[in-house]
Amino acid sequence: MPNDYFGLPLHPLVVHATVVMIPLAALTVILAALSPKFRAWAGPLPAGIALIGLILVPLSTSTGETLDKHVKNSALLEKHTDMAEGLLPWMLALLVFAVIGYALHYRSNRGQSAGRGLTVAVAVLAVIAALGTTVQVGRIGHSGAKSAWQDTNMNSSTRPTG
Repeated sequence: MPNDYFGLPLHPLVVHATVVMIPLAALTVILAALSPKFRAWAGPLPAGIALIGLILVPLSTSTGETLDKHVKNSALLEKHTDMAEGLLPWMLALLVFAVIGYALHYRSNRGQSAGRGLTVAVAVLAVIAALGTTVQVGRIGHSGAKSAWQDTNMNSSTRPTG
């Protein structure tokens, strides 16, 4: 993978896609788990968006590792890197429960009900995975921003308000 795109490091570009797609995946998975109307309308869309998010996670970490070689190491950067490693299991769980939820919905539309208990359990696990994924993305993004801005001259008296 190249290190830059038109002179810009790839990591911030890939991360912005990740930060949009993963919460979108989480939102659609939650809506599909909780709303039969949304589930019927969306079909496999939540699982598809979750798959895109899952693909973006290793791209984000890979470009981050490349960028890491070109920036000053710090405790904040180390924390950011460690937190980023924890996102893949959450995304994998989100995808798995999105796919299982869609499969259960698909089967029930074909007259092959899986049972209410299994459907509810998968919905609960999907919501947990969606919330965990969203929290982890927020924590990673916050630690990355702190790491990126730690050496700037912006302090509380010069920081813009609003």
